[in-house]
Amino acid sequence: MDDMAIDTSVAERLQDLVIDSPDVSSFLAELCELSAASLSESMGLDVTCAITLQRRHRTSTAGWSSEASRACDEIQHNFGEGPCLHAMNTGTTVLVSDTRTDMRWPEYGSAISTIGQFSVLGVPLALDEGAAAALNVFAPVPNAFDATAIGLAETFARHAEKSLRLAVRIGVRQQLADDLRAAMESRTAIDLAAGIIMAQNRCTQEEALRILAKASSGRNKKLRLVAEDLVKSVAASAPSTHFTP
Repeated sequence: MDDMAIDTSVAERLQDLVIDSPDVSSFLAELCELSAASLSESMGLDVTCAITLQRRHRTSTAGWSSEASRACDEIQHNFGEGPCLHAMNTGTTVLVSDTRTDMRWPEYGSAISTIGQFSVLGVPLALDEGAAAALNVFAPVPNAFDATAIGLAETFARHAEKSLRLAVRIGVRQQLADDLRAAMESRTAIDLAAGIIMAQNRCTQEEALRILAKASSGRNKKLRLVAEDLVKSVAASAPSTHFTP
């Protein structure tokens, strides 16, 4: 398969992943599987992939194509250093030709060689400000990645980072929308409960909210849950929020 065909095929499949994946986690899992399958086919060698993602100063293994690649990536996080973290932090591709003899991260190399991974390639993925990632490729033989294989991985990563940026943006916006919906639903229950208290006690809204807050504190229960209990005691059903487009 020539480079142009690889470029076109990968780009199209990554676009489909962004469209079809229900959330960022699913996208990352499928991205790792696609990465492993594409690189394995191109190299003529079975490799596995994982993605390290850093957001809000938290770093984690965000996706993997196999349990072996997940283990290799998480072992690196436990040590706090390694080729993939270095690639992500420096923005440069990092190659470990033989995990048994590379002296830059000897403890990490020794750990993953015991589970049968002898070559590692870390390729940075450029994301929006405040986030960073790396595509991590693991091979079961030493010296697996020659110049051609490294070029293929970097080409794949260039396509992947565009799709990953889009998926992360969509995920952030979806989380904001979910947070807003949850806040509005919570507010609905509290407002309804305050209305009930106002009617029962002939008091102001401010006084009703104080009564709710006191009940929440006395029961050691969240204000929203106390409000929902009160509404259900009157209406025989939990309050619901209706969004009008």
